[in-house]
Amino acid sequence: MMLVATGFPLYLWRTGGLDFLNGPEPSAAPPHFLDAPGAPALADRFLADARDVHQSVACLLIDIGGLDRVRHLNGGAAMRAAQDMCLMRIKAHLRVGDAAYRIGDARFLVLVGPAARLDLEALLQLGARVQSSVEDPAALSEMTHYLTACIGMAHSRRCAADITGAGFLEAVEAALEEAALHGASAIRAWSPSLDRNVATRRMIRTSVVAALEKGQIEPWFQPQLCTSTGRVSGVEALARWVHPERGVIAPGQFLPALERAGRLSRLGEVMISRSLAALHHWDAAGLDIPSVSVNLAEADLRDPHLSERIKWDLDRHDLAPERLAIEVLETVLASSDECAVAKNVSTLASLGCRIDLDDFGTGRAPIATLRRMPIQRLKIDRSFVTGIGDDPEQRRILTAILSLADRLNLDTLAEGVETSGEHALLAQLGCDHVQGYGIAEPMSLDAFDTWLPMHDAKIADVPLLSRKA
Repeated sequence: MMLVATGFPLYLWRTGGLDFLNGPEPSAAPPHFLDAPGAPALADRFLADARDVHQSVACLLIDIGGLDRVRHLNGGAAMRAAQDMCLMRIKAHLRVGDAAYRIGDARFLVLVGPAARLDLEALLQLGARVQSSVEDPAALSEMTHYLTACIGMAHSRRCAADITGAGFLEAVEAALEEAALHGASAIRAWSPSLDRNVATRRMIRTSVVAALEKGQIEPWFQPQLCTSTGRVSGVEALARWVHPERGVIAPGQFLPALERAGRLSRLGEVMISRSLAALHHWDAAGLDIPSVSVNLAEADLRDPHLSERIKWDLDRHDLAPERLAIEVLETVLASSDECAVAKNVSTLASLGCRIDLDDFGTGRAPIATLRRMPIQRLKIDRSFVTGIGDDPEQRRILTAILSLADRLNLDTLAEGVETSGEHALLAQLGCDHVQGYGIAEPMSLDAFDTWLPMHDAKIADVPLLSRKA
């Protein structure tokens, strides 16, 4: 037998059953698997017992990562053994009166019974012990497997006094969803603010595709300035969801949902079409915007009809191809099937579109890519820009990138410029263009129409930034 120390009363684990130090063993062991209807009823019972004695209860929802790999390598019997092992390891940290069940192939539910000293700190400690135990290396079918445990938790004191079992389980499900966003081994406890975050994410998942088709997801424009003249040398189109009730939703919140729905290519179509329409609008208004840049995802760059669609859009808006810049992430070039992506990039370049390599320096694309692909401009990632005024090493790295671009006859644009000092230093180092919140935030079409004349007026009497000889 192995003595297990926990933050709760102790018991001994023994193969074939539980030998409790502080209470009688149940006459009949509960089943290992709990079906969907049974879980809310069990949670209701725990909550009712806690109210009767004016104490609190808690719930843990545990998602085990790696069980699919066990099944793939060793078969179904090994996976079932792994499931049983996980349940055993979880139960090793529970008290008499607590309950643990498997409720899915890789999901386990724990209900912690009424306790006077059960606070959030004790619950977090319990979660950490359970996680550590589950993640210990597991020897199964003569192989060692490494599982992960992502845990959501809910404490009855943090919930409404009249919460039902179903509501309690919804809270712990929300906590697990939040934990999963932070990694396979994250732990999160439910709170009202967390619930609001989850509600927003669920709204996004269920309505983002319809929002795209309704035109609620649109390009906002961030100006790019020439460091020699200070004038706008182009704009980057960045997707924003203008929700009728929730306001502007940033792309980081809705792009993953569009990707899961397989609609990134459709987003690319919308962004290109509406960005070219914006260029046509600026031309008609007499505003000088040389080009617009649109970032295309890997799904777009694999589309065999991409160049035909873009050519049709350019013709429809009566725009020359050089007015459109296609931004390609370095990570896409490094990880993609070279033939499909390279063919589209080359075709767009031959059409006359400019090709920008985005986030340069953060991916794994070899330097040879800069010569093999028809790239015309490097977009230097903001990680190389931040702190260049105070960090000599950072300046040396940036200078090396700019020197490489100069040797290869490539234009350069620095992203993430936050201060006038960074702007001036980049100009002196020889960077051709700059972009960032220190210059202007992304703006809607109407807001940009207002900003541009003000910017042009502001720089009219300002001396030009000089570069080092």
